[in-house]
Amino acid sequence: MKKLQSLFALAALPLALMSSLQAQTQSSLAAIQSAGVIKIGTEGAYPPFTFHDKSGKLVGFDVEIGELIAHSLGVKPEFVEGKWDGLIAGVDAKRYDLVLNQVSITPERLKKYDFSDPYITSKSVVLVHSDNDSIKSFADLKGKTSSQSLTSNFAQLAKNSGAEVVATEGFNQSLELVLTGRVDATINDSLSYLDFKKHKPDARLKIAATGEKGEQSGALLAKGQPELLAAINQALRGAKQDGAYQKVSQKYFGTDVSQ
Repeated sequence: MKKLQSLFALAALPLALMSSLQAQTQSSLAAIQSAGVIKIGTEGAYPPFTFHDKSGKLVGFDVEIGELIAHSLGVKPEFVEGKWDGLIAGVDAKRYDLVLNQVSITPERLKKYDFSDPYITSKSVVLVHSDNDSIKSFADLKGKTSSQSLTSNFAQLAKNSGAEVVATEGFNQSLELVLTGRVDATINDSLSYLDFKKHKPDARLKIAATGEKGEQSGALLAKGQPELLAAINQALRGAKQDGAYQKVSQKYFGTDVSQ
């Protein structure tokens, strides 16, 4: 009899584990809605996606996308700022529920994290000093120095192009090293650069080369949260359907950047 009881217990164990796991995957969205707050990791120093205006308020394209998501979920957004190199790790440490910081959707990241549907598409560009005529393509970066955030996809692209990567803490520092001649170039996002030039038209920088394929970005979150992921996707779809997304996109870029 004891052997039969043990066998029944073992047979029931997988079901118990499945029920436990199911409860965990369903709890994240419910917990967020119960708390009334969704925590969003972001850099706060990457215009026009996430930055501080003259008054010190956190603003930007990704900030407003986060606000749209929070509104759809019926909660308030709470933005938690951190340096790019440790931003994604904050999801592992459960410091926040998701990351919104123009995070590119890559095969490597998809192995460990889930992404929402893409909500922005951009191309990579090689930026150099206005006086630099030696770099006209990605191939010309071979043997040159390129300032990059080490964990960004742009850093990997620079390495693949043969450049020596000089580590920086973000977009602004990368540009500063190019402007002051301490590095030859930086690879970064075309939309960020266009926004930078809009505010600083006299900056002695230029686009030397543009990537052929656009990269898509999405909200990054820990795996195993299907309800939360579905709710975020529904929020993004709803924002595009009712025009709220297009309004934010026009505000920061003058065009629809979802395509």
